[in-house]
Amino acid sequence: LAVEDHALYCSFFLLFARLFCSLHDSKMSEEVKENQSGKLQKPTPRLNERILSSLSKRSVAAHPWHDLEIGPGAPVIFNVVVEISKGSKVKYELDKKTGLIKVDRILYSSVVYPHNYGFIPRTLCEDNDPLDVLVIMQEPVLPGCFLRARAIGLMPMIDQGEKDDKIIAVCVDDPEYKHYTDIKELPPHRLTEIRRFFEDYKKNENKEVAVNDFLPNGPAVEAIQYSM
Repeated sequence: LAVEDHALYCSFFLLFARLFCSLHDSKMSEEVKENQSGKLQKPTPRLNERILSSLSKRSVAAHPWHDLEIGPGAPVIFNVVVEISKGSKVKYELDKKTGLIKVDRILYSSVVYPHNYGFIPRTLCEDNDPLDVLVIMQEPVLPGCFLRARAIGLMPMIDQGEKDDKIIAVCVDDPEYKHYTDIKELPPHRLTEIRRFFEDYKKNENKEVAVNDFLPNGPAVEAIQYSM
């Protein structure tokens, strides 16, 4: 009888041990799944990592001068990156190294930019800068934005003895100005306003600027084509 009791006791012990091991293995399995799930759910990348990742995609324009397309209709219709808003006294300009728009200075004279001012991407002029554009339109545009424009004329300009011509353009998505095709269609006062601004905006810095007669859209389109 003692032997039978001992055998029964051993059977109960083995059964209990198997049950304990089964529960333990089940718990361990759940913990492994949780750990694996935690590994799969990676933490959200930091901001700098997300920015660098986005810059590696060629669909994202990383630099407004080099990476933004000039547009399929160039040199007639083209993209313009706005640096300075209409009505601004702040002289913003492109920082070539970073591609950001930086504050160059506040104008010394009591004048403001008569129209949105910027540059044409993927162009290069004799001064190693992109081609400058003054875009005539109804509303001011934030610095760093880009828009579609059409050249209607060219303003020959000499800035401190160096050639610094400006393209005069209109925004093709502005219903008030999109029908203009040549600078002679603008009111004479508008041209006088533009000329006077560029003649005066550096006077208090003792810098000489000379503006010559405006040229029609033909030379403007040629200048864009040459700089592409």
